[in-house]
Amino acid sequence: MHAQFVPSPSPYAPAIGFSAAVRAGNFVLVAGTTAVNADGDVIGDGDAYAQAGECLRKIGVALAAAGAGLEDVVQTRMYLTDVAHWHPVGRAHGEVFSSTRPVATMVGVAALLDPRMLVEIEATAWLGDDRGSLSG
Repeated sequence: MHAQFVPSPSPYAPAIGFSAAVRAGNFVLVAGTTAVNADGDVIGDGDAYAQAGECLRKIGVALAAAGAGLEDVVQTRMYLTDVAHWHPVGRAHGEVFSSTRPVATMVGVAALLDPRMLVEIEATAWLGDDRGSLSG
């Protein structure tokens, strides 16, 4: 088995050395997803709900590039710079995952790379035994 790496459009990716997603067998891992666009602008500056929505949108794009979808997500982790934002972030998460309900963790952290970032989200998708092998 080999891993498939999906390049990240993040301006931080080259310096830090990370991918948007990695597919390994029947798992797709997406980490470090923030509301920063390719130009380094924060989408939803000051709005935790908008930032969470942008994170989840970007996770969907990364999953699709690895052959998965949001419906395949089995676990998420949400990192908040202020735990008072739990409700708007949770609302955005719930809107995306209301029918699949992956296991989820939400924790407060001291800071993210840019002080305008309010939330960072990770996701793990499982493709099932019949979709787990990569060709090539």
